[in-house]
Amino acid sequence: MDLNVAIAQFFNKKGEITLPPQLTLAGMAEMMYQLDVRTGGDVDRVCMRHWDYSESAAGTPIEFTRKEINTRVKAVAARLQQVGKIGDRVAILAGNSPEYLFGFLGATYAGMTPIPLYDPNEPGHTDHLKSVFADAQPAIVLTNSLSAAAVRKHFSDVPAKERPRIIVVDAVADSLADGFVDPLQTPEGRALASNTTISPVEMTAFLQYTSGSTRNPAGVVLSNRSILTNVLQIFRGAEIKVPLRIVTWLPLHHDMGIILAVFATVIGQFLETMTPRDFVQQPSRWIRQLQRRDGDEERGTWTVVPNFALELAARYAKPEEGAEVDFSNVSGLVVGSEPVTEAAVTSFLEAFESHNFDRNVIRPSYGLAEASLLVSTPDPGMGPVVSYFDREKLGQGHAELTEKSADSVAFISNGRGVPAQYLTLVDPATKAELPDGEIGEIWLHGDNRAQEYLGRPEESQETFHNTLGTRLEEGSRVEGAPEDDNWLATGDLGVIIDGQLYITGRLKDLIVVAGRNHYPQDIEGTVQEASAHVRPDSVAAFSVEGDNTEKLVILVERADRSDAADDAAATDAIRAAVSKNHGLTPDVVKFFAPNEINRTSSGKIARRVAKKHYLAN
Repeated sequence: MDLNVAIAQFFNKKGEITLPPQLTLAGMAEMMYQLDVRTGGDVDRVCMRHWDYSESAAGTPIEFTRKEINTRVKAVAARLQQVGKIGDRVAILAGNSPEYLFGFLGATYAGMTPIPLYDPNEPGHTDHLKSVFADAQPAIVLTNSLSAAAVRKHFSDVPAKERPRIIVVDAVADSLADGFVDPLQTPEGRALASNTTISPVEMTAFLQYTSGSTRNPAGVVLSNRSILTNVLQIFRGAEIKVPLRIVTWLPLHHDMGIILAVFATVIGQFLETMTPRDFVQQPSRWIRQLQRRDGDEERGTWTVVPNFALELAARYAKPEEGAEVDFSNVSGLVVGSEPVTEAAVTSFLEAFESHNFDRNVIRPSYGLAEASLLVSTPDPGMGPVVSYFDREKLGQGHAELTEKSADSVAFISNGRGVPAQYLTLVDPATKAELPDGEIGEIWLHGDNRAQEYLGRPEESQETFHNTLGTRLEEGSRVEGAPEDDNWLATGDLGVIIDGQLYITGRLKDLIVVAGRNHYPQDIEGTVQEASAHVRPDSVAAFSVEGDNTEKLVILVERADRSDAADDAAATDAIRAAVSKNHGLTPDVVKFFAPNEINRTSSGKIARRVAKKHYLAN
């Protein structure tokens, strides 16, 4: 199968994405598989390998061929068709595993709506899980044998009649695959098609729940059109070459994790997975997988990680002196999910660049669930672009390039918007388009935009249905964009310089003290550099209401194996550094033990959750 030809059929001569009205995510997956079969592709080739480190330090590989994956997905779909109906919501409660992906795709094949969640054993997420179930009310739960006991325990207090049906994916027999029926060809599917004005491509593909950092978790409704559009945007925008191999430990309940894994599985490329815990415990596991080749020298390796993973890998997985390590097979290292820092990129390159790691394959990128996933990424071969901006001007809403100094702030470019999407910056108050160099809210327009937040009409209107105000008379970035109310307001602040998008912060996270704007990640960077007592990537800075003005609060984790007796000296150093670099004095500097500050499921500091807990206590 020529994958480039298969993908090209969905782009017209103008570069616009055109999707058939009957196409679904499951339909795309099956079409790609059948193309492989018809064109003589080797469907007995291994396409999925999951590493299990529970019994062996070296890891035990669990492998599935292209044909076996298709069989497992259809078996799960057939089992779901036995117990549910088209449109039912199906929650997936498990850790990273092949069963997770079989369950997710099996639900889409059955015409149902998967909700990627996690193993109830994960600490600190019980309330989040209860909120999601109260909001979405899934009729069925998919899990695996490893998580089944925890899933059943989670529902033990729920009356039997109110419990969802629980299906253990690895207990579903392969033989059931023969009973799978395309849901659109069933009497129920035909009846649905005849009684609705919504074509299959517009129907819901899956529900992606937010982290719920400042509110109850909200379900982002992603249609088949939005997710397929973004998959095509990723393939074309990143100029991905095949054959490829994707290595990931990202949690599959996270938008970046599930879409990356589904993307690889749908197009029949090699997917290599492990759990987030396996990476955090030993970052060298991820590094070892990156350099694997399996005898295929033509296969380029891609991986996607948050910023903190670069720091961990540089600190704990740097090759020993004289080690024969070669990363020349790595074609893409996408960094996203959180702000990408100069320090993290520099430390990673210092550890691995001498081992044939090409700095130009590092791609700091920007995305969000409300836009399916990817919004912007650097041009191929560009590598990370670090620019320095005058801190004083940033506080006034302007971005002025300057030399690196104590008075400058470093931001790394997130590249350009993906194809078939309009992207610009607006004044959050007037909705007017802003010129280059002015900091504004990032707005998007394209079919990758999600439909809504489930059951939240006011929030959906505020986020997904905005009308762009005055456009720039010269140099508008959205020339030809429709005059409608379908603009997505991301809530993220950024600036565009020389065509490059820089993310400067989150609109709701902006710290305003005495009328001046401060970006929390900028202050957090100062704190990290102020003292060796500070644990890397373990700082949360935010403001709280004071008597007359906002007050700055800084929460800090101590460096590993450091002594709490040194907190006072480190606090003095932090206060001095923040005062010198930012012109304000922290009202509170509070130290914690390692891993005590609230984190997201992917391991990064959850600033808004930390603020919420601070205020509650």
